[in-house]
Amino acid sequence: MARRIATAAAYGGGGAGLLGGAAVGLLLTEVRYARHALSRGADDEPPVADGLYGAAFAAAPGPPLRFAMLGDSTAAGQGVRRAGQTPGALLAAGLAAVAERPVELHNVALSGARSSDLERQVSLLLTEPGRAPVPDVCVVIVGANDITGRVPPARSVTHLTEAVARLRTAGSAVVVGTCPDLGSVEPVAQPLRWLARRLCRQLAAAQTIAVVELGGRTVSLGALLGPEFAAHPRELFGPDRYHPSAEGYATAAMAILPTLCDALGVWPREDEAALPPRRARLLPVERAAARAASEGGTEVSAADGGEGRHRPFALLRLRRRRRLPEDGADRCPSGAAGETGADGRGA
Repeated sequence: MARRIATAAAYGGGGAGLLGGAAVGLLLTEVRYARHALSRGADDEPPVADGLYGAAFAAAPGPPLRFAMLGDSTAAGQGVRRAGQTPGALLAAGLAAVAERPVELHNVALSGARSSDLERQVSLLLTEPGRAPVPDVCVVIVGANDITGRVPPARSVTHLTEAVARLRTAGSAVVVGTCPDLGSVEPVAQPLRWLARRLCRQLAAAQTIAVVELGGRTVSLGALLGPEFAAHPRELFGPDRYHPSAEGYATAAMAILPTLCDALGVWPREDEAALPPRRARLLPVERAAARAASEGGTEVSAADGGEGRHRPFALLRLRRRRRLPEDGADRCPSGAAGETGADGRGA
């Protein structure tokens, strides 16, 4: 795995090793400025979105689907004021609409968390007394704080690997939204912007390799959010200019929703007809990881029977984005009957 991660980094281009002492000093100055500029409003607590979604489908056979969010402030939904605007709520409402079943959301993500906190979060889901049974599917978004905290990528990937392995062993499907592109953050100037983008892509590629080899799936968020957020910073960033706005979270959720649904086998099969031929999407896992890191919204999963002579292969998909239910309208935290959109679907 270490060799494949190194190869993915090579496909993705060079790192920061060529920077001289003067450049490093400039970067440290820019880091201090960016942290100061981004600290305003960073202490706001994200709204709690846990509860039952898709109450209109309460008559569907079987118990509600169990869905969990793990990770950092992006997974928690920091930057918005309404629970229905958080990514967990948007994804839960979207999953309920596509599966036509209620969905129970548990969000254990923590603002400021690094990959090392995933062990605690997984334990909350799997071992805490009084928790619901093991989640059917989990979405993990983590990595940005590892970059800003200068955590070695190998250490970050190790923590993520251990968390995904525990969830997979327990029986959960796992989807990881890979490290976002910090180079799109408005107060970050050059050359820190270039370095941040490079480091984020390399970590995203490493995360992809680790997750796919454990049977999980990844969706690249960096290159997807980077250009769109850079082009529309006032609309897609929240008041603190670091975390996404409601529209920004919806952009990310629309990219993750198809993979989340397909992990449970509920995504419409007809969407596959719009994909290119299978052979065009089958690549060695390290090349797939590097390509996904530079092509936003790309899903990477293990290829069935995709073992080559020397290395495993992965399957790339660029799925069509679907509109999400507005504002998590049929959320029902108390478990009572709730309201839905006009057609009861919304996605």
